[in-house]
Amino acid sequence: MDFNKLSDVMRRLSLEAGDKIMEIYNSPDFEVRTKSDESPVTAADEAADAIISAGLRAAFPDVALITEEQAASHKVQASTFLIVDPLDGTKEFIKRRGDFTVNIAYVVDGVPVRGVVYAPAKERLFYTDASGQSVEETGPFAKDTVGEVEPMSVTTNPDNNALMVVASKSHRDQATDDYIDLYLVKDMKSAGSSLKFCLIATGEADIYPRLGRTMEWDTAAGHAVLTGAGGEVVRFDNHKPLVYGKEGYANPFFIAHAPGVTLQKS
Repeated sequence: MDFNKLSDVMRRLSLEAGDKIMEIYNSPDFEVRTKSDESPVTAADEAADAIISAGLRAAFPDVALITEEQAASHKVQASTFLIVDPLDGTKEFIKRRGDFTVNIAYVVDGVPVRGVVYAPAKERLFYTDASGQSVEETGPFAKDTVGEVEPMSVTTNPDNNALMVVASKSHRDQATDDYIDLYLVKDMKSAGSSLKFCLIATGEADIYPRLGRTMEWDTAAGHAVLTGAGGEVVRFDNHKPLVYGKEGYANPFFIAHAPGVTLQKS
């Protein structure tokens, strides 16, 4: 894989998809439908998916493509693949809260090695560069010219007596709260979608436990960004690395964290 090309293409497509999402987001009204799994979908999900899928297929025709909005792709099995959630946080989008993201990742042998997470309403763009280092670009988000970038790094020595925890806005439950209670917590942040991974990657949080259903397209890009900033994502049950390419692309419960956080068993 040409990682310079991959980084450029994923960045550009996320920005193009973000523009289309914001066009619909800022419109007076948009239709919301329910998919077979009872999750919501909007025209923004589908339009963003069309932009990203066409761009990836044109640039990398020989690489398998898995995307949330194309059910046929969920039956594809490959060791190396691109995986897309064109609009993660559809519920946040529908409620006109800004915590939704565009997510594109590249997985090799079960590991998300490159990814981009773009939050167009928040004007935050996180991605792995050609070397695999994660950066946050601060604007002006021109399609063909990279703007100012800041390398990202997790907190190197998190204080286990005063941890910063980030958790879901829409999916908090008692089991999650009970697990968080096993830690000494300084403060908690709420964030939607894959932004939770990025907040650990920037050092704004130390740990994100997820005791709920997610799919690989929900997490792969954020996982790649966190890894490129020095962080880790492990299974909740045994603390082994979370791997990708599983049948059906469903994830087990997991914990994303900065190294140095002493993980607790539930």
